[in-house]
Amino acid sequence: MHAFSHGTTSTPTAVAVPPSLSLPVIEAAFPRQLHPYWPQLQEKTRTWLLEKRLMPADKVEEYADGLCYTDLMAGYYLGAPDEVLQAIADYSAWFFVWDDRHDRDIVHGRTEAWRRLRFRLHAALDSPGDHLHHEDPLVAGFADSMERLYSFLPRTWNARFARHFHEVIEAYDREFRNRTEGVVPTVEEYLALRRLTFAHWIWTDLLEPSAGRELPDRVRKNPAYRRAALLSQEFAAWYNDLCSLPKEIAGDEVHNLGISLIKHEGMTLKQAVGEVRRRVEECIDEFIVAEHDALRFADSLADGTVHGKELSHTVRACVGNMRNWFSTVYWFHHESGRYTVDSWDDRSTPPYVNNEAAGEK
Repeated sequence: MHAFSHGTTSTPTAVAVPPSLSLPVIEAAFPRQLHPYWPQLQEKTRTWLLEKRLMPADKVEEYADGLCYTDLMAGYYLGAPDEVLQAIADYSAWFFVWDDRHDRDIVHGRTEAWRRLRFRLHAALDSPGDHLHHEDPLVAGFADSMERLYSFLPRTWNARFARHFHEVIEAYDREFRNRTEGVVPTVEEYLALRRLTFAHWIWTDLLEPSAGRELPDRVRKNPAYRRAALLSQEFAAWYNDLCSLPKEIAGDEVHNLGISLIKHEGMTLKQAVGEVRRRVEECIDEFIVAEHDALRFADSLADGTVHGKELSHTVRACVGNMRNWFSTVYWFHHESGRYTVDSWDDRSTPPYVNNEAAGEK
């Protein structure tokens, strides 16, 4: 049972967190919040997954709510207009489905199928309107998400988002090759790749339509703002590694900070888990400092003009949601059926994945 199953006022104490994954500072100092639109968000994303044929009806019925994809986004982009949050949540659900297709293509050696999908996604990213009725539901669903996300802010934001996601697609291709060839990246190689496959800058970009304004380069690239943004995403990626390590070892994965530490630093599994946890905790501590600097930077933008006041407010909203990312990511990993590996019949095959629909035997 996830924390919000009885309404948006429930508390995270309904979820038992294993001691090895417990982060008391998150539970104490990062209060969890949820966008009031969440109940409708959950229902509409479930419907969207069905309409776009991204998951078969039986899988949606049995697993969609328990995967908690909408909970994750509703706990992050607070203050977003309902239609913006809906577009983000649908896109996020699509992202998870894409991640699963990528995994299945690797497991079943479908190199040519992955290559086709990779190029189709690049094309749909640049011209989504031309791909809304594509024969591959994953391409059509992606195009629908992009059309909606591109409608909120100017073309300059759209171009930046597209540039960032082109890089994500290519990073997924590098992961494909690494896994196919059994290559475990070094720690430094992995950390650089992870910033792309976890889509650090995509989720950061989406803070802006949620706040209703595109931020100018001088703000986004300000060291205080950028460091807070990066630390919030690094926490999420590394905590995900900590929680998904059993799942990824079972699935013969090669992309996990713990796996790189074991392979290239000679650590035992226990030592690697301890090191990933240390990095996660350090990230939290560093964010608290960076958050203070970013909010001080936001205050400095209020120069007495209306524009300055609005810009300052937007930065504060974005930094506030960076903080929300910590709690929503933390609880997502303990509520979502995506990480309940020990309950699966086959620890290497998620039960919510539809193998037949992807052409598997």
